[in-house]
Amino acid sequence: MRVRAVIIRILKQLFHDKRTLAMMFVAPMLILYLMSLVFNGDTYTPKFGAVEIPDAVVSALRSQGVEVAVYDLTKAEEELSAGRLDAVISKAVESPQPQLKLEGSDPARNKAVILVWQKALQSFATGAEKLPQPIVSYLHGSEEMAAFDNFGPVLIGFFVFFFVFLLSGISFLRERTGGTLERLLATPLRRWEIVVGYVLGFGIFTLLQSALIAWFATRILGMMMVGSFAYVLLITLLLALAALTLGTLISAFANNEFQMIQFIPLVIVPQVFFSGLFSLDSMAVWLRWVSAVMPLKYGADALRSIMIRGGGWNDIAFDVFVLLAFSLVFMGLNIVALRKYRKI
Repeated sequence: MRVRAVIIRILKQLFHDKRTLAMMFVAPMLILYLMSLVFNGDTYTPKFGAVEIPDAVVSALRSQGVEVAVYDLTKAEEELSAGRLDAVISKAVESPQPQLKLEGSDPARNKAVILVWQKALQSFATGAEKLPQPIVSYLHGSEEMAAFDNFGPVLIGFFVFFFVFLLSGISFLRERTGGTLERLLATPLRRWEIVVGYVLGFGIFTLLQSALIAWFATRILGMMMVGSFAYVLLITLLLALAALTLGTLISAFANNEFQMIQFIPLVIVPQVFFSGLFSLDSMAVWLRWVSAVMPLKYGADALRSIMIRGGGWNDIAFDVFVLLAFSLVFMGLNIVALRKYRKI
């Protein structure tokens, strides 16, 4: 009888906790649905640029189902550098062999390019003569580039974002539940001053954490680092700032640490799917638009541009401003949340 009483009490408690029920039943189905959309996408088909290549070769490539656009050499190099092409096939200046130049920053795409070219070679022939094997070169990276070098920048961004989100959210929640925030709201301090103070206060520690993670990944683990380390610190700091402001915002809707953790499947897990760990180009077009509201996607793009492609300010400026915009929007929503929850 006493055991039954305990069981009944727990069941009643769970049935009255709608967030726990949602985490147990709705969140797993939502994550599985997202995974099905991500992993059941179309196989990635590389994009080629052709420069002074016979039409028969272009047709052989297109017969493999890939996109092939004809350019002059200058335009092809621009498109390759901008990442809109995966490879450029051109006539070599001092060799009968064609020149196959890969963008090179993604090992998976490099393999797809080589595989398509080999299949095209098998299907192409002019009389009894086969097209010679190309001279392969890489704009970024090399043939020895490991998958970890490609995923590493995304993982740096993810760990910075995840831990800052979780720790800042729980810390701000304790400020609320411990009464500290309520006492601050009773002072002449304006709400925006409280928010800015908290963000800057937590921001000092997030800066140290971001710098340590970036330094450890590049200096100790030997992750590929072509660009400026200062830009890596800038992006990780902005990612941490976005996570910090988002974490404090989400904490306004949680009453304890357990409820704060319940937001992870809804806030953090989708960021992973659209951060660049999985190819967005193989997803449905409508699904790619979801990545536009994911701060981690912009941070990962910028870190890859810096660390793998050696990108400078012009290459990361858009991502920098978007991350700043996310942080400012989250800060504004924090101010509104403080006004709404002034008596919590």
